[in-house]
Amino acid sequence: MGKADAGAADFKLVGFKNFVRVNPRSDRFRVIRFHHVEFWCTDATNAARRFSWGLGMPLVAKSDLSTGNPVHASYLCRSGDLCFLFTAPYSPCISASEPASAASIPTFSHHACRDFAAIHGLGVRAIAVEVEDAEVAFAASISHGAKPMSPPVFLDGRAVVAEVHLYGDVVLRYVSYKTTNLDPSLPDLWFLPGFEPMDVSSAYPADYGIRRLDHAVGNVHELGPAVSYVKQFTGFHEFAEFTSEDVGTSESGLNSVVLANNEETVLLPMNEPVFGTKRKSQIQTYLEHNEGPGVQHLALMSDDIFRTLREMRRRSSVGGFEFMPSPPPTYYRNLKDRAGDVLSHEQIKECEELGILVDRDDQGTLLQIFTKPIGDRPTIFIEIIQRVGCMMKDDQGEEYQKGGCGGFGKGNFSELFKSIEEYEKTLEARRTVESAQA
Repeated sequence: MGKADAGAADFKLVGFKNFVRVNPRSDRFRVIRFHHVEFWCTDATNAARRFSWGLGMPLVAKSDLSTGNPVHASYLCRSGDLCFLFTAPYSPCISASEPASAASIPTFSHHACRDFAAIHGLGVRAIAVEVEDAEVAFAASISHGAKPMSPPVFLDGRAVVAEVHLYGDVVLRYVSYKTTNLDPSLPDLWFLPGFEPMDVSSAYPADYGIRRLDHAVGNVHELGPAVSYVKQFTGFHEFAEFTSEDVGTSESGLNSVVLANNEETVLLPMNEPVFGTKRKSQIQTYLEHNEGPGVQHLALMSDDIFRTLREMRRRSSVGGFEFMPSPPPTYYRNLKDRAGDVLSHEQIKECEELGILVDRDDQGTLLQIFTKPIGDRPTIFIEIIQRVGCMMKDDQGEEYQKGGCGGFGKGNFSELFKSIEEYEKTLEARRTVESAQA
């Protein structure tokens, strides 16, 4: 039995009430922040433009035929520190005669990308984190049980990229830099070599207030092996736990564990389905439609969720993203008692108008809302959040917000599940009618 298997055998959920948060600062290598998220798709041009329009993330950089890359088309959207990269393959017969260095993403594979798109549809291939040294991170990960996907690759002497398996067909990508000259006007310096800037001028608002990736959530078949595997090779610690008793409904539910780095700025929750409920768990539905584990949703931090949601909802029916149904009016009538000391009457009213959910823990308050699935399949979706409170000062006196402030919406899970259940019921009802008519 391997180390991860042994850890899985000892793994036991204790639930939200019994979980005691401890930060042992046990990272095996220095993790700085989330760096980017890469989506693999069949048409990077239109996927990137849809996300740019729907989320207020200008297209800032590209690597494609026009930049001398015959291997893949990659377009980068950015808002604040949040970077979404969309990659699609060109014809392999076009790039067959080109050197491997022609690809700006050195880990790209025609075969893997095509298979990924066919199996999963639109989805996340890589969660990238910036580390102090990608070589060190890769070596430490492999020596502690990580499955290698790509050894460290040096890019033009300025950056290093390496990858290990995370779950399903998703990789954890390590990025580090050999230079401190990260000129913000040159994406081949601040992002990756081979990328060139794009014209970001627009007659429409280009920034809706989204600033960074707060957490990236994965769905897996079984939590024990998955959590133990990631903890073992990263050294990340458990930040939070939720069981079906904590966050389920009378019809379905899930179990969940959140892993975090030392600074608790890189948060990786993972969910598993529960069985024996009236309805199939939403996590199981995801696993079936995704054909295995994968990224369930990305939580994007806004500095003004009201502005962000107003802009996003304006575009919902014209190329943007639609949202899950809002909770009933009683939810907002009770909100003043739960959050009236943090939110004004006007803000509570705006929460109701925009469908924003509000939850809190003993340290801060969380405002959140979820989109419907962003692709054809009922799989990956987006969460928009704003955290209020938990302000701290670092050693230099700079103010920052403590990671995970306000929790993860434990009190709102049941409302989200009810919305998903109602959405799934509409799909089932349509299939039932069509079967009866056949």
